Parts: sequence; C-alpha cells; structure tokens
Amino acid sequence: MTFDEGLLSPLTVGHDQEVTDAAALDALVSAEVALVRALARLGIAPPETGDEVSSALGWRAGAHVDVDVDVAALAESAASGGNAVIPLVSMIKAQVPEAYRRWVHRGVTSQDILDTALMLVARRATIEIDGTLCEVGMALADFASRHRDEVAAARTLTQHAVPTTVGARAAGWLRSVLAARRRLSDVSEHLPVQLGGAGGTLASFVEIAGTEHARALPAAYAAELGLATPDAPWHTDRRPVTELGDALVQVLDALGKMASDVATLARTEIGELSEGAGGGSSAMPQKQNPVAAVLIRSAALRAPQLGATLHLASTLASDERPDGAWHAEWPTLRELLRLALGASASASGMIEGLRVDHNAVKRNLAATRGLIISERLSLVLGDRIGPERLATLVDAVRAGGDLAELVRALPESAGEDIDALVDPVGYTGLAGVFVDAARRRALDHEEPE
Repeated sequence: MTFDEGLLSPLTVGHDQEVTDAAALDALVSAEVALVRALARLGIAPPETGDEVSSALGWRAGAHVDVDVDVAALAESAASGGNAVIPLVSMIKAQVPEAYRRWVHRGVTSQDILDTALMLVARRATIEIDGTLCEVGMALADFASRHRDEVAAARTLTQHAVPTTVGARAAGWLRSVLAARRRLSDVSEHLPVQLGGAGGTLASFVEIAGTEHARALPAAYAAELGLATPDAPWHTDRRPVTELGDALVQVLDALGKMASDVATLARTEIGELSEGAGGGSSAMPQKQNPVAAVLIRSAALRAPQLGATLHLASTLASDERPDGAWHAEWPTLRELLRLALGASASASGMIEGLRVDHNAVKRNLAATRGLIISERLSLVLGDRIGPERLATLVDAVRAGGDLAELVRALPESAGEDIDALVDPVGYTGLAGVFVDAARRRALDHEEPE
C-alpha cells in the first residue's frame, strides 16, 4: 500500500504528480543519462555512448524515462547508504550495454545527481504552478473588474473603518499573486544543475578529460536537462534551495491571504462572499463550508516553517557535504512544492466560482448607520465644529439619529451637499484606479511596483 495517497492532505490530491516518488525516480535517472550525454557531446566518452545509454534506459528529450526500477525496492535499498543514488547506479548500470557502463555515474558523487534531480523536479513543478497562477491572476483580474465600483465596508482590526470596493479588495489579492508569480518564475528559470565531484572541485573530471573539458562540462550537462549552469558547485552553498523555498512560501502567502479573506467574508453573519461549490457537513445539512479557502489557508499556515527548515539546513551545511542538513531538505522542499501545486489549483477554482452577495455587501456597509464615513466628516467638518462636537454627532447617530439630518442641522455645514457628503459611494478614493492598474498588470504579465 502506498504510504501517502493524500488521505490527510486533501488539498494536494490530483495535483502532485510532478513531485511523487515516481517523478523523483524519473529525475534521478534523467540526471544520470544527461551526464553521460554531456560527456559524449564533449567527446570525453565515445560519440555513440549518449544514445546507447539513453536507449537502454528509455530516455527521450522532453519525455519521462521508461526504466525498469522498482521504486519501493529502491527506497528500501537507499536506507543503507543514506540516499537513493547509491543503489540506483547499480540498478541502471545492469540495464546498460556492458561496453558503456563505465560512463554511467563516472566522476560524479551522489549529491551531484540528487541535487540535480531535485532541481529538475522543482523545475517541472514550478512550470505547472506558474501556469496555474496565471489562471488565478486572470480570474482575479476579471472578478476585480466586474466588482470595480461595488462599495463595501473596509475593516481594520476587525472593525468597520472606511468604504472600499469589492474590486479593490480583489485587486490587492491580485497584486500579491502577480508579485509571487514573478518571483517564482525568476527563481525557476535559474535552477541549476549540480556538478562538483566528491569534494566540489571537479578534480575527477580534470583527471578524466583535462581542465578545459572539465570547465565545459557543467554547461553541457545543464543544456541536456534545460537547467541553468552554476558559477561553481553548490554542495554547501544552498542558495538555490533556499531561494526556491522562499519563492514558494511567497506564493503560499499570497494565496493564503486571499483564502483567509474569503473565509472571513463567507462567515454566516457577514455573508458577502461564497464559494461556487461550498462543502457540506457530516452533521449539519444547512452548512456550505468555504472548503477551498480553508484548505488553501492550511497550506499557507504550514509553509513558513517549511521554509525555515530549508534555511536552517543551509546554515548547518557544514564541511564540503552536509551531514544530515542536506538530507532534511529533500522531503521539505518536496512538501513545499506539493502544497504550492495544490493551493494554486484550488485557488484557481475558488476564484472562478466566487460569488458576491450584493445584498449582504449593502447591509454590512450600512451597519454603522453611515458612520463608516466618519473620517470624511472629520476632514470636512472637523476644523469647523471641533472634536468634541464631532464626537457628540457620532454618539447621536449611534443612539439612532439620522446622520444626514444631524449634519444638515449644523450651521457649519451650510453650502455642503449633505447627501453626497454622507454617501459612502463618494469616499472610495483611488480604489477604481488601483483595480484598473492591477488588471492591466495581469493582462500584461507585469510585476506590480
């Protein structure tokens, strides 16, 4: 029985194929094959070696490998050496024609292959995440535009503050998603291969092929896999991992903020938003829970500590190969990728189906009997009537008085258009401008300033 089918991780079910053990095995074999092909391309290995090894292990450019390796058996064998590369090399060498076996894993260390494989897994996963974040951005841009001028109550420290718009709130979500997407894309495009040999000096390849070929090999290796060429081996310089982790945390932060707002605004007593397909309850048939928002939020709550684990592992990456810190990265990074895959997919569906209850928005906007524009009254009338009379006016409204009539009765308000002054519609500032700008950025795939 598979250990993790997603029973306790419903957010990720159906969205984590790029980070499964099978995907990791695929990447490990691809890393081994690509190195052989790079050796052949540079003339270090016989020219036919790359094709012979590729064919034997079912490798084709841009496709997944078709290799005869049992994942469960490989995992069990990995325990004795501390990583899966050690037993994998023997398994795949047995499937390669004897004349070319010597070129499989020649000159490299296990960390070269495993780090490269993780970068390959990450690259494939982040491409999928990026595409889904694009869908989220387009859906948010459309939602914000449709509700650009729908005035709602803004809340600060849980209390009604001033008017905003439904569209402006969504535009805030959109800006965060766009920024997170751009950062993830930048990091993803620069995920590097790892190639350093036993101690990170490439001494083995200098011995095998000479200095010039050794210097050219990382770029040839990277070209085979579609990854970036590093300036030098990064066995204990874990920036590629921590930068990727930070970008994934930012993605989950952006999606988590949006999900938290949706969950709050979907509360029965607020009721301004609802998911198009709310979840039911096992005991309460009347409920329509904001399930997507809840699950996205759960991922965002977990993400920062996973990111912190990667930074701690980086700090403890001692000597020329980390003793345990490196090993801690593997499941941590994969879980971050898995959460980002699931959260982005759920967010896309959530925004596509998000509904606004216009009556609830209006009801909540009016809940303070017009006092939501108190800041405006303070700015317009404060200098004329002073803070004490303004406080008395607020108390009178709270006691049941009509705001417009009370303001109209003030001698100092003469000449003002009172109905316009107390109308929340007229006090949304640049909300519409912010919506339009965010929408343009989404359509242009630009990062917000």
